[in-house]
Amino acid sequence: MSPVLVVGAGPVGLTAALFLARAGVPSIVLEAQEQRAKRGSRSICVQRDVLEILARVGVGQAVADAGVTWYTGRTYHRDREVLTLTFPEAKGFPPFVNTPQTVVEQLLEERVRAEPLIELRYGRALESLTQDDEGVSTQDGIKATHCIAADGVHSAVRQLLGIPFEGFSFDDRFIIADVRVDLDFETPERRFYFDPPWNPGRQVLLHPQPNGVWRIDWQVAEDVQLTDDHIRAIVGDKPYEVVWQSTYRFHQRRAKTLRAGRILLAGDAAHVMSPFGARGLNSGICDADNAAWKIAADRRGEAGPRLLASYDVERGAAADENLRITGDTMRFLVPGTPEERAHRQRALETGEGIDSGKLFTPFAYTDSPLTTDGGELIARSRAAGPGFTVADGRLIRPDGHVAGEDNDDVRRRALGYS
Repeated sequence: MSPVLVVGAGPVGLTAALFLARAGVPSIVLEAQEQRAKRGSRSICVQRDVLEILARVGVGQAVADAGVTWYTGRTYHRDREVLTLTFPEAKGFPPFVNTPQTVVEQLLEERVRAEPLIELRYGRALESLTQDDEGVSTQDGIKATHCIAADGVHSAVRQLLGIPFEGFSFDDRFIIADVRVDLDFETPERRFYFDPPWNPGRQVLLHPQPNGVWRIDWQVAEDVQLTDDHIRAIVGDKPYEVVWQSTYRFHQRRAKTLRAGRILLAGDAAHVMSPFGARGLNSGICDADNAAWKIAADRRGEAGPRLLASYDVERGAAADENLRITGDTMRFLVPGTPEERAHRQRALETGEGIDSGKLFTPFAYTDSPLTTDGGELIARSRAAGPGFTVADGRLIRPDGHVAGEDNDDVRRRALGYS
């Protein structure tokens, strides 16, 4: 049987290919770039449940080991600490690990290159894509049964399909830099500064990374460039090195549909949102997990007529929730009305209701046509799949989400037959 086509060799595309391989499905991964970027943190926070998901394809522990764990987040208003958030330590993976996206991609690619069912091709830009009842085809003769489009915010697949990318972009500009410096913190922690004296009227976010590097995000005016003064305001007179920097504007956008026939959009090709709360990479990994098991079942002839359609229902609802939550955060960070500005001021003065980003948790498919019992992700979901499993009398889908009480009707529903 023909392979599955995966477009995009970022973390979402590589994870999707690994999940397909785990289900015995071959894939071809096309990446337009000639080689992988080796510098820059980009997405850095990987959440505990997503580490569990990655453990199913053999990289969860490696991603955790390569990163920095933090349990405390501090929030400051001007020169005063107004909120401290502390996660309890528990067995297994920590609540969040800061591992740069470049490192996550490297670990995934090493796993991909060791997998005989995956063919990874760099320097292969997609120029055309057609589909019919039998599968999908590219301009250079690749024939596949399905396609997972994980080719980023400027997705060629989404544009070729003519799927609108609905939403808006924020005017505010952010400088993001990786700075190597010894800050003498007792333990790694995240710090969020509202209206600090050294960046008045705007925000700065500080995140620890491995090897003594700190990720610093400055909200800045249009004409501001990163200077020594910016960095000295945070690091003092300590020696430092700027390892990487870039400039971003944040977007809140979502593809009108995440599924077109045999083609499923995942990650930034499907949705983009502001990074506060670490919902981009983490939700993209969940997209890959959801897409892969449904395509595998469809290829085996096990799927009912509603299974592929449920991808848009389930992951579309997850995208909507993430966009709602990150939208609320951005309205707090960049208030656009007198009411929003007043709310922000009260919250910062009292320490109650401060929104510096509600941290990611996996979406429960409560209203999914495939579930009858809440659709939550089970704890330690590394034990799930690659087929359906049963735990405590509940049927567990290959992506670790609960389908419902184990019986024939629930199994048929979970496969999209009813």
